[in-house]
Amino acid sequence: MNILIKNATIVEESNPSIHLKRVDIAIKDGVIIKIGPKIKDFKANQTVAINNLHVSAGWLDTGISVGEPGYESRETFQNGVLTAAKSGFSTVFLNTNTDPVPDQQNAIGYIRNAASNAPINVYPLGTLTKSAKGEDLAELYDMQRQGAVGFYDYNAPIDNPNLLKIALQYTQSFDGLVFSFPKTSKISNSGLAHEGVVATQMGLKTDPSLSEHLQIQRDIHLLRYSGGKLHIPTISSKESVLLIKAAKKEGLDISCSVSLHHIYANENALNDFNTNAKVAPPLRSKEDQKALQKALLEGSIDFMTTDHNPLDIELKNLAFDHAHYGSLGLEAAFGVLNSLYTTAQAIEILQRGYNRFKLEKPTISVGNKAVLSLFDPSMEYTQTLEDLYATSKNSLYLGGMLKGKALGTIVNENITTI
Repeated sequence: MNILIKNATIVEESNPSIHLKRVDIAIKDGVIIKIGPKIKDFKANQTVAINNLHVSAGWLDTGISVGEPGYESRETFQNGVLTAAKSGFSTVFLNTNTDPVPDQQNAIGYIRNAASNAPINVYPLGTLTKSAKGEDLAELYDMQRQGAVGFYDYNAPIDNPNLLKIALQYTQSFDGLVFSFPKTSKISNSGLAHEGVVATQMGLKTDPSLSEHLQIQRDIHLLRYSGGKLHIPTISSKESVLLIKAAKKEGLDISCSVSLHHIYANENALNDFNTNAKVAPPLRSKEDQKALQKALLEGSIDFMTTDHNPLDIELKNLAFDHAHYGSLGLEAAFGVLNSLYTTAQAIEILQRGYNRFKLEKPTISVGNKAVLSLFDPSMEYTQTLEDLYATSKNSLYLGGMLKGKALGTIVNENITTI
């Protein structure tokens, strides 16, 4: 199929010859064959022409949730992936919070088969432990052979340090990546909010950032002892940044991510008992939020994840104590980052993570596959329900003013636009 993108501004800092140039892009059978002004000698089956269209190489999200299998009422696989595509993401990793969880090679094979017809690139994470119970290691080697890009018991800490030690040692034989959620269960206990003034005023049980620091310190000690590759997902405090930064300086093979929620909001978002602001880890202080924003920009935090987690109204329209943890994030991602940083910085952040997961990073160049994200960096809007493509509507960003909006993706020969 022939696709022609008309009058688009390319954001591609790695290629100064086309960066910020307004051009046409011709794509034949999923490959870019020409980039230049006003391409006329190309017969297109489909033409993409959108006002103020900007194009970059494809964006990556290292952790989104879909309900299927088990929780299709929250989100189906098909609509979850379509939401990611409309939100500008060309590649996504699927979290492991399904029922059953993906803890064996057949489950990974099922996801990879389902992803073969998706409009974007979809990769599964496998659980680190059987049934994500934190007791025995899952089929790690077999799952990686089937296509799992890492091993993560979603939002569940590995309480047994010996289990994490064994996982780090075992995965070295096949270069596997171990995730460890930063939470010390006995410290967090049943805490609901950050230990600070807001939680005290609201009378909420607290989950102090100490819980996160202790777990990260433990994990760093284990990594130093065992070797291996460790990823700490969704850190939420300034102290966590310092701990991981020091571990990297020491030469340990460690990376981390921050959720979109934690750079967008802080504990003050809880003031009206807004259950969409109930996320894990909890939203921290404004000081933590600012430190996370800075660390993400400078690269001390390796990449951002939306931590997109659709939850139906029965799980959110409850008293704060009983509501489930999680918020949507895909639809707001570009608008949040483009509001906090320059457009070029936002795009650079959205393209991080490919190398960590041994995936080829897409670039815009003649002869390369077309893996493109489409967006308008100047569109300003307040997020409403109409801006949400997910089946569930539990968005922390509802009512928030955002600058910049994703318009869709072109991945190989698949065009998805809003």
